[in-house]
Amino acid sequence: MWKSNNSVSIVFFICLFFVFASSSEPQLGSARVVFQTDYGDIEFGFYPDVAPITVDHIFKLVRLGCYNTNHFFRVDKGFVAQVADVSGGRSAPMNEEQRKEAEKKVIGEFSQVKHVRGILSMGRYEDPNSAQSSFSILLGDAPHLDGQYAIFGKVTKGDGTLKKLEQLPTRREGIFVMPTERITILSSYYYDTEMESCELDRSILKRRLAASAVEIERQTIDYEKTGTSKQKRNG
Repeated sequence: MWKSNNSVSIVFFICLFFVFASSSEPQLGSARVVFQTDYGDIEFGFYPDVAPITVDHIFKLVRLGCYNTNHFFRVDKGFVAQVADVSGGRSAPMNEEQRKEAEKKVIGEFSQVKHVRGILSMGRYEDPNSAQSSFSILLGDAPHLDGQYAIFGKVTKGDGTLKKLEQLPTRREGIFVMPTERITILSSYYYDTEMESCELDRSILKRRLAASAVEIERQTIDYEKTGTSKQKRNG
């Protein structure tokens, strides 16, 4: 009798362990974003249940093409690779709709999710509600950031690209470790994993990517014609 009850107890606690273990990892939504860089692609997904406002904001910036021609201004090996704020980090100018979304500030959606390699975490100033479009990809575990910065997703493919970025030459400016050469996000696109097997959706993705490349080229040409100094500041 004791052995039987003990076996039931063991099974019960094993089940509890797996329930808690699975619940500790937030669920990714079906949307995926791909950043195409000089050194390869980085794909990531979102945690809509963890930071819904942040996810909506970042995904809208992606859909508007705001991260195209932007760059990683910071690469600190074993710590973070940080994407620049699109308002000052792009080499192409923004249109009015892009600028309006980029200037929005997002409330700090802090959670219990841990800062480990591959996690996406919003950048901000001292004000906890000052996040805009800059975010970091964690290149290692950083428990001191837990609960201080809004986590909204994680890398799903492209760890090899991140490793390439970590090998690039860097320089230190104050608290920042920065690459000595510009790491450009050449283009970006998005898709839905629930529809990725559909050929029609694949063709739509290809057309969207082609249209994005054309738009980048058009913006770059228009920008060069304006003769503004912004490109020099970011170049």
